[in-house]
Amino acid sequence: MIKQELEANVIFNPKWDDEVSHRTIIKWDTTWLFQLNATKYSWAKSLYQVMVGNFWVPEKVSGLWDDATQFETILSEDEKRAYKWILSFLIFLDSIQTVNLPNFNDYITAPEVNLILSIQAYQEAIHSQSYATILETVVKPEQRDEIYYFWRTDKNLLERNEFIGGIYQDFIDNPTDENFFRGIIWNFLLESIYFYNWFAFFDTLADQGKMVATDRMINYIRRDELTHITIFANILKEIKNEFPEMYDEQTIIDMMKVAVEQEIKWSQHILGKNIIWLWNENIENYTKWLANERMNMLWINPIYPGYTTNPLKHLDRLQDNNGEKGNFFESTVTNYAQSSAMNWSWEF
Repeated sequence: MIKQELEANVIFNPKWDDEVSHRTIIKWDTTWLFQLNATKYSWAKSLYQVMVGNFWVPEKVSGLWDDATQFETILSEDEKRAYKWILSFLIFLDSIQTVNLPNFNDYITAPEVNLILSIQAYQEAIHSQSYATILETVVKPEQRDEIYYFWRTDKNLLERNEFIGGIYQDFIDNPTDENFFRGIIWNFLLESIYFYNWFAFFDTLADQGKMVATDRMINYIRRDELTHITIFANILKEIKNEFPEMYDEQTIIDMMKVAVEQEIKWSQHILGKNIIWLWNENIENYTKWLANERMNMLWINPIYPGYTTNPLKHLDRLQDNNGEKGNFFESTVTNYAQSSAMNWSWEF
């Protein structure tokens, strides 16, 4: 029986069954037993294998003391400023994802999807720990609180943080179908758009031999984020297939345009005009190209005609985690698994 109202999952529901053929991504009554020997969503099974295989901890990333020396002696004042304020925004993004993902997971009614969202929340916490490790090693102690709370003094960042938090809070306060759908879109946009100009900044420094250890940490984070993007792209596709009355393509397009406008404005505010390759025009072109790539993941036509290639050519090389040629933005992520032996137990 499909529920007509969006309600949070109960802890145990013995009156219902776990028949896979009846399962839907949301609004299904199940027992809430994690019956993982029978799954409906094969993409979740594949992502589980990749996410577990991608396990890492920031303490294993070496070289940050070299970055600390470079931060003080090699980086320009513009680069130092961008380094600190970008970390401030990344800390906010991963913090809010860590605490907010369970609010959406409470409404997902497929245990295999519940499982990977739980792994995602864990990974977001690891990312927060990685930023703390960077700050502890690279910047002086008296600068750390300034970085964590930069939004207290920067109006642009405060507005961004409040906007993101507001969309999530709308769903928490009023968990309607519309607010759930908007929240899922925003999870997709946060993971797929908001991080990537900042990844580009660290990659650009590393391309010049600067802050290489920080960039290595960012590479691990980006690898995780690709799986997170894929999770929410697939959830949106399942909603379109199973609950077409909830799905609204125009809402996705409108929210993507807002995200792109915010990202361009904030990037230009933080990066300025003096950081090589990341000039205002390149930032706008890169963000709009990236938005088109993300729309393709959702089978939606490009929303920015003419933005068909990545203007930051050096990123193609630096963002290839496995040293192989390939499309980093493909919705399948099997190339990023560390072990092909990661399988559900019944496949051994």
